[in-house]
Order: sequence, then structure tokens, then C-alpha cells
Amino acid sequence: MTADTVGGVWTYALELCRALAVDGVEVALATMGAPLSPGQWASAREVPGLSIHESTYRLEWMDDPWEDVRAAGKWLLELEARLEPNLIHLNGYCHGALPWRAPTLMVAHSCVLSWWEAVKGESAPSRYDRYREEVKRGLRAAGCVVAPSAAMLADAERLHGPFRATRVIANARRAESFPPGPKEDFVLAAGRLWDEAKNLAALEKIAPWLPFPVRIAGETHHPGGGDSARTCQVESLGRLTSAELAGWMSRAGVYALPARYEPFGLSILEAALAGCALVLGDIPSLREVWGDAALFVDPDDSQGLLAALRNLMEHPAERERQAARARERALTFTPRRMAEAYLELYVNVLDPKRAREEGFTYFGIGRGQS
Repeated sequence: MTADTVGGVWTYALELCRALAVDGVEVALATMGAPLSPGQWASAREVPGLSIHESTYRLEWMDDPWEDVRAAGKWLLELEARLEPNLIHLNGYCHGALPWRAPTLMVAHSCVLSWWEAVKGESAPSRYDRYREEVKRGLRAAGCVVAPSAAMLADAERLHGPFRATRVIANARRAESFPPGPKEDFVLAAGRLWDEAKNLAALEKIAPWLPFPVRIAGETHHPGGGDSARTCQVESLGRLTSAELAGWMSRAGVYALPARYEPFGLSILEAALAGCALVLGDIPSLREVWGDAALFVDPDDSQGLLAALRNLMEHPAERERQAARARERALTFTPRRMAEAYLELYVNVLDPKRAREEGFTYFGIGRGQS
């Protein structure tokens, strides 16, 4: 399994590896993007049957990454030859077109092109032409393309398809890692402050008109280079460990993420497990994941965001009702459910005929829902 170490893919991959270990599945995790932090190493060591193969190759969405992408591909093929895995589970795009010996599946977590459309309101410029071609080639070569939401899968198919086969499998988090606690009167958000998709600037814009603090946790330095983000009207908590963020979530009355682009939203799931009421960007993926368990606001509607936050914070009973709905929904996104969906898919990819004989539903061509 491949994973980058600078975003939510690491969290997803480790949660899945932990859940798969219960079924005796051994995973060799090949990491790219940045060295693992001490906290990441500590979390990885807790997972039975997990081995880490670390690298720092630049990721395909970073500036001018192609020499590193090529070198990473050679490294991955060498790992396959040495480890002889049954299956290749890719969490990036470009390496899907490598001459793998084992069957492959690929997870579409996000995409620069769909990000650009959602954030900028236009197609990505020509400087992303190589990215466009490399990603398309990788996705089309994969045995199956998975996405955490039907909205993300639809974007990937529209921009890069057709694919050989597809499946939707929602992400998950362990509820015990995010216990609710006594709530306080502040709004919490988390995300990369430099990522326009998170639209955290909208919270800074309205913060002076809120009668309670807005606190934002997240990295301020862009891993691909560029200026750091700065905040003036909100309290920046900086980069937190998962345990530290869970502590803030347990205390926060409301979690807000007025996102323009969010294919699933692991931080939202964590906040809902921790008992926060949710105020989210009104986009198809978040509507799909959260249904009636969140309040939705147009990412461009500052007054609507202000009104939604004030209403929840000034009416504790309504806030508690919304938080209860969110947590009830969040508790359905379990690691066990995610692992079982992937195990079924692994069997399908490895041996479709056997899968049919043993009662699994072959995913075929088209979209399946898990």
C-alpha cells in the first residue's frame, strides 16, 4: 500500500491497516512526501503486521515533481519484487501505470483538477497538462478505482475516465479515539490554512462579529513551497497531534468547515464523533456524507455562515440536538465496516471467479456502494 505522509491519506491508510490487521492481513506501507514524524512512527508501530518502507519522494501534486515520481516508481517496483505482495493498493495516481506483477486497485482521495474547478471556478490551466495525462494514465490502468464518496468518484470519472471498475467505500475513524467531553462556547475548525478548498478564510472574515472565540488547528506552511498562511481574527492552534486535536474537539461546541472542496472530510468525522454540532460547506460530497446531520452553508455566503454559527451557539438545546444527529451518523462510519468492504474488494480484484463462487458480489463495470 502506498501513502503520502503530509495529509489525510496517512490517517486513512493507518486506520485501514489497523482494521485489516484484525483479519490477519499484513500490509507493507510505502510512504512518500516527507519523513514520518515521531508521532506517525509511534502510531505505525502499534499496528500488528504492518511494515513501513519510508521515502521522501515528492508527490505528484507538488511543483515539478516528475523526476521524483519516476524515481519513486522504480523504488516501488523494487519493493514489489522483494516483498512479493498479493495485491497493490495505491493511494496516488501516477504509479498506477507501472508494470506491476500483482493486481492493483487505486483510491481517488482528491484531485488537483477537481480541486481547481471547485476553488477557482474554472478548468485547471495548461501548466497542469502533464499532471492531467499522468493521472489519467494511472487511473485507467488500475484494476479498480475506489473513492470515499460518490461525488468524488463522479468527478474522477468525468475528468479521467472511463475506468475498468469502480467502488465507493467511505472512510472511517475509531470512535474511542474521539470521546465527547463537556462542551465550551467556541467554534473549532481544522485544516491546512493555505488550502483554499477548506475556505477557512471565511471564518476569519466573520470572527469579529461572533460573541465567542473561533479556534483553528492546522499547518500553516505549504509542503510544496510558497508563503505561510496568517490569521488575525481567529486563534491559531498550529499543528496538533491527533490526540491534541481530539482534546480540542471534545471541548468544542461547534465544528465548522465551510469547504469549497472536500471529497470526504476526516476531520469532520472526528469532530462529529467528539460530539460537535457541524456547520459545513454546501457541496455535493458533504451533503452525501452527512445528510440531515449537519447545517450547510454556501461557501460564498458569509452572512449565512455567521447566522448558522450564532444560532447554534446562542441556542444550546438546538446545538445539542444537532450534535446528537452528527454523532449518530458518525458512528456508522466504522473501521470494521471499511475493512470488510475493502476485504471483499480485494477478493474481487484477486480472483473474480472465486469471489462469485463464494458469494461476493462482483463489482463489474460501474459504481458499487459500500
